[in-house]
Amino acid sequence: QVQLMESGGGSVQPGGSLRLSCEYSRYTGRRAFLAWIRQAPGNEREVVAAIVNRNGNTFYADSVRGRFAISQDHTENTVYLQMNNLKPEDTGVYYCASELRGTWNHPGDWGDWGQGTQVTVSS
Repeated sequence: QVQLMESGGGSVQPGGSLRLSCEYSRYTGRRAFLAWIRQAPGNEREVVAAIVNRNGNTFYADSVRGRFAISQDHTENTVYLQMNNLKPEDTGVYYCASELRGTWNHPGDWGDWGQGTQVTVSS
């Protein structure tokens, strides 16, 4: 059974940091890729980061490269998104996703999603 449960969202001032967590089921842990995808108000969904389950290789959107870091703890069945130097444009709902069916940076190519966690960056 696929299960993805996000946590760690909240409100933070610009320049601040947050760490999101996504706990996944053992079944989901066998998927090849995991990702964080965000939906900002009035904007299209954006895959901000992805990680290869097997070897830990990572991929980032240009908008977050150098500020965000995706990582994974196989023993805890959890994938993380460390977000530093947050900007107002990082505001949105962040979803954990698995089951990549195409290209990693295409939101529509991810088959399974969690419920999402809200991140608000505002002064």
